[in-house]
Amino acid sequence: MSRPAPLPEQTDQPRTAVVTGSDSGIGRAIAVALAGGGLDVGITYHSDEAGAAATAQEAKEQGVSTAVRRLDLTGLPTAAAAIDELADELGGVDVLVNNAGTGFGQPVMETDFDSWRETLSVDLDGAFACAQRAARHMIDAGRGGRIVNITSVHEHAPKHSAAAYCAAKAGVGALTKVMAIELAEHGITVNSVAPGEISTPMTGQDNADPTERPRAGIPLRRPGHAREVAAVVAFLATPAAGYVTGESLAVDGGLLQTSCLDTNAPMWRTGER
Repeated sequence: MSRPAPLPEQTDQPRTAVVTGSDSGIGRAIAVALAGGGLDVGITYHSDEAGAAATAQEAKEQGVSTAVRRLDLTGLPTAAAAIDELADELGGVDVLVNNAGTGFGQPVMETDFDSWRETLSVDLDGAFACAQRAARHMIDAGRGGRIVNITSVHEHAPKHSAAAYCAAKAGVGALTKVMAIELAEHGITVNSVAPGEISTPMTGQDNADPTERPRAGIPLRRPGHAREVAAVVAFLATPAAGYVTGESLAVDGGLLQTSCLDTNAPMWRTGER
C-alpha cells in the first residue's frame, strides 16, 4: 500500500521577509527582530519615509540587506504590487508580516461610510491583497513559507467606538484561518498575532518604558513593549513553528483572560502601529 506524498515543509531557515508598516512601532521591532535572525528584510511605509529609512538602517546593522517601498493600502489592488517589487529585489519572500493598519474612534451612529470603508480597505483588504501576492511567490518557490497577520485583541473582543476596526480585525482573523487551511498543502503556515496595549506611536506612547506605566486592568499590570510582539512573530517565522498554523496568539499581558476588559480604553490612535 503506497503512502501519501509528504507535505512540503519549510525546514530551512527562511532567507527573506517583508514587513508592511515597518517605519515605526511594532512593525519596526518586527523588521529588526527578523533581521537579527539573519533575514533580509523588505520594509514598507505609508507616509514616514524617514522612519522607514531608520528601520532599514537598524536592520542593516544586523548584517542583512534591506529594501524599502511606499505602500498605500487605500490604492488597492494595484498598491499591493509593492510586495512583488520587494520580492524581486530581495530574491523572494519567505515570510510576510501584514502589520500596516489604521483605525479611528467614533460610535457606529456617527461613523460615515467613507471612514468605514477606508479602515476596512487598509486593515482587511490590504491584508488579503498582500498575503495573496506573497503566497504566490512562496508557492512558485516551492520552499513553504510563513504569513503572520498582526491583528489586535479586538480581533476577539469588542471595543466601544471602534466598529470598523473591530470588524476589520475580526475579518483578518477569519481570513487567517481560511488561508491556513488552503495554503497548508504548499507548506505555508498562516497565523495572526493579536497585541493588546503596546507602547508605540499608535497608542501615544512613543519611546515610553512600559514598566513605568501601571495598568490595573491588565494582569501583568503594564502595557507591552513592541519587542515582545516582535519576539512572537520571529518565533512563528522559524522552522520550529512549522506545526503552528491557523492560530491567533494574543500578546496582551493576559488582558483577554480577564472579565475587566475596558472597551472604552484608548488603546490606539489613527495611523500605523
